[in-house]
Amino acid sequence: MAAKKQTFEQAMSRLEEIVRLMERGECGLDESLKLFEEGAKLAGICNEMLDKAEQKVDLLVNGATGEETPFVQEEG
Repeated sequence: MAAKKQTFEQAMSRLEEIVRLMERGECGLDESLKLFEEGAKLAGICNEMLDKAEQKVDLLVNGATGEETPFVQEEG
C-alpha cells in the first residue's frame, strides 16, 4: 500500500516536531540519528514543494513566453 503524500504543512509540522525533540537532548544517539534522517528527508520534500510553487508563480507572473506580465492593482 502506497503512503499518502504529505502536504507542505504536514511535512513542515513534523519537521518542527523533530527539531523540538532533538533540541531537548533527551534522545539517545540511535534515536537522534533516525530523527535527523527523517528531518533531512522532510526538509528535502519541503524544499521541492517550495521550488514547484515558485515555478508556478513565475509562470503565472511571467506567462508562458517568459515575458513579465505587469501587475495591475484595481483601484477600489
